[in-house]
Amino acid sequence: MCGIFGVMGHPEAANLAYLGLYALQHRGQESAGIACSDGEVITFHKEMGLVADIFSEDILARLPGHTAIGHVRYSTTGSSELKNAQPFVVDFESGSIAVSHNGNLVNAHLLKQELEVGGSIFQSTMDTEVIVHLIARSKRGRIEDRIVDALSQVRGAYSLLFITRDKLIAVRDPHGIRPMVLGKIKGGHVVCSESCALDLIEGELVRDVEPGEMIVIDQRGLQSSRPFFPAPPHFCIFEYIYFARPDSVFGGVTVYDVRKRLGTELSRAHPVDADVVIPVPDSGVPAAIGYSEESGIPFQMGLIRNHYVGRTFIEPQQSIRHFGVKIKLNAVKGVVEGKRVVVVDDSIVRGTTGRKIIKMIRAAGAREIHVRISSPPTAFPCYYGIDTPLRRDLIAATHNLDEINTYLTSDTLGYLTIDGLRACIPRGEKKGYCDSCFSGDYPVPLDVQESDEQLPLFRGSVRI
Repeated sequence: MCGIFGVMGHPEAANLAYLGLYALQHRGQESAGIACSDGEVITFHKEMGLVADIFSEDILARLPGHTAIGHVRYSTTGSSELKNAQPFVVDFESGSIAVSHNGNLVNAHLLKQELEVGGSIFQSTMDTEVIVHLIARSKRGRIEDRIVDALSQVRGAYSLLFITRDKLIAVRDPHGIRPMVLGKIKGGHVVCSESCALDLIEGELVRDVEPGEMIVIDQRGLQSSRPFFPAPPHFCIFEYIYFARPDSVFGGVTVYDVRKRLGTELSRAHPVDADVVIPVPDSGVPAAIGYSEESGIPFQMGLIRNHYVGRTFIEPQQSIRHFGVKIKLNAVKGVVEGKRVVVVDDSIVRGTTGRKIIKMIRAAGAREIHVRISSPPTAFPCYYGIDTPLRRDLIAATHNLDEINTYLTSDTLGYLTIDGLRACIPRGEKKGYCDSCFSGDYPVPLDVQESDEQLPLFRGSVRI
């Protein structure tokens, strides 16, 4: 789920990367980093924590150059510590290279074993470092050819940004699972995870980077190629449901509009007599508006979010997740007391957060609570960059609808169906989606022996 940002051809590249990462902070809150090239050397700075806490004017001033890439991280492979922060910067025979990665490689553990047998020494527990070793070992000449050679050996999801002394290179995996967009700013080009980062720097969205596309930007301009064998597109459908910011645009459609459609479809599929519709903020707000408008039930903010608390779903430890619900949300008694309340949320993963929210609303005096979820039941883990739990820890994998409703302590529960979800998302000749977390249909083959187990990306590493 990490966020990546790259810019070339602008004298304030580091400052733009800082602002871009600020806009992408929702994609990862464990660490952040920026690497810059001045045409001769690559300098970088990265720390654990939030973008605003890491980068000062003095630090940005020590990152000169017209080219920069940045990264905000939440861990799916490797422990949450500084050695795993990105960009990952190394020197090898062809010079220096820095890389920022969003995604997961499903064969990283096998490649790592082969590389270690061949003498490679790893400095981190990230799957991203596997790519760097493969680049360094490649016998190809140009750096872009080495990158293609390396990526032809990996499987999984990746949106990648590289900088060398004089180039910015962007690559998206052939399935296009993780997002990446191309933009421009006066005098330069920008590539990043979401278009909301372009809005902050007053850049212009050009288009999505296509699945399997490699973009090389240097002094000659921008060159695009598709060096990989074509594959069916499988963009992560959960980006529309939860991950992406609602003001971002993919395929010419805003995420906000899609989420509102989900709420409209949810109201049609699961109507109920009620007095008020409230969202679980912030990702549930557009769907709740859609539900309210379609049903005619008034919309109100019955839960207030403390915005100084991180997104509960991506906190790295269960103990923090439980405590975070209490400090993150508070029910508005005047909105829900004595009312029949429809609570709209984007998804249910373990169910522990939802249960606490329902009890909080009940304690504030709600007469009835009807939970409506703007996605299908999450019944399968994700192996492509989202660290969902073991399948046995997903409540929809082990409980039916009535059992989940009982666990949540709600009066009724309704999910969107997969068909209902697909009816709301952008369609077109090149539009295909990964919905494996709902359907169990994984587009990239997995090296998993038991369906109940998470992928052992790096055996012995800390799983977050």
